[in-house]
Amino acid sequence: MKLMTIIGARPQFIKAAVVSHALKQYRHDINEIIIHTGQHFDSNMSDIFFGQLNIAKPDIQMNINSGRHGEMTGLMLAEIELRLIEEKPDRVLVYGDTNSTLAGALAAAKLHIPVAHVESGLRSFNLKMPEEINRIVTDQVSDLLFCPTATAVSNLKNEGFHKKSVSIKHVGDVMQDAAILFREKAMAPKFSDIPKDFILATVHRAENTDDPVRLANIVNALNELHAKRAPVVLPLHPRTRKLIDKQGLNLKVIVLEPVGYFEMIWLLEHSQLVMTDSGGVQKEAFFFNKACVTMRDQTEWTELVDIGANEIVGANSDLIVSAAERNYSRKVEDNSLYGGGEASRRIAEQL
Repeated sequence: MKLMTIIGARPQFIKAAVVSHALKQYRHDINEIIIHTGQHFDSNMSDIFFGQLNIAKPDIQMNINSGRHGEMTGLMLAEIELRLIEEKPDRVLVYGDTNSTLAGALAAAKLHIPVAHVESGLRSFNLKMPEEINRIVTDQVSDLLFCPTATAVSNLKNEGFHKKSVSIKHVGDVMQDAAILFREKAMAPKFSDIPKDFILATVHRAENTDDPVRLANIVNALNELHAKRAPVVLPLHPRTRKLIDKQGLNLKVIVLEPVGYFEMIWLLEHSQLVMTDSGGVQKEAFFFNKACVTMRDQTEWTELVDIGANEIVGANSDLIVSAAERNYSRKVEDNSLYGGGEASRRIAEQL
């Protein structure tokens, strides 16, 4: 069987790493071809992950990483279509909710190539998020739907997928597999001034970075916490840095260049609190038993809110600060919501 995996962004590199590892371990009859669209093109955002995670260099490397959402997706769609015609895979595998995910799924579906979607069924129910559009459309054109949670399965059933000729599989979350597999390789970032007790923050979602009021509120809240509660360590996405500079905001926290996955694991393990607008980081905080404050209005990972591991605060400065005060140094327990580290094996077996 020839399997074409399409990835383009940091979280997908990590997910693909553990699934590729499982394919090699359990399925010697599958030949995997990896396409990297180039969506994350900075060496710190892309190359470093392939090296650290021991992923084979992509068989096909594109360079599509700028432009508006429609422009980027269209360019990827056209280029991926050509590669699919050339390679003639038996199945396409996509991850998550990025433009690379949508382009890969659409290109395959139009060529009548079956699509498997890892992280199927996630919903924030906010159609203003481009990620929500991407995941909904990707699910609609996929026939093998790998769900990370029972909530994701329920979402698909509520949308009528159980009446379609598709296969819905509750496999667990491959990011938990990654946390378990790579935990022992955690390493401190190359920055000498990270204090012993700190708050780890990440900010990159367009709903925050493209809204001047929301971005200013988040920066102000992080500055206040850094000054009055605990040092805030912020690995900063290049796009977010540019928008902060463009807006003239004065960021008074410990800013790091984008870090590799092993450095991120170290930061998660050593932090006292995680604050983020990332979907993946919400779960990673949980995997490392840390409370999370999510600076968004909704989350795909509603089960974390239900059990009290995650608090949703939007982009209001006062709410962000008060939630951080409540949750600082609070530990949460991983009760195997996400499959206990067996998701990638289950995916390999189903493929």
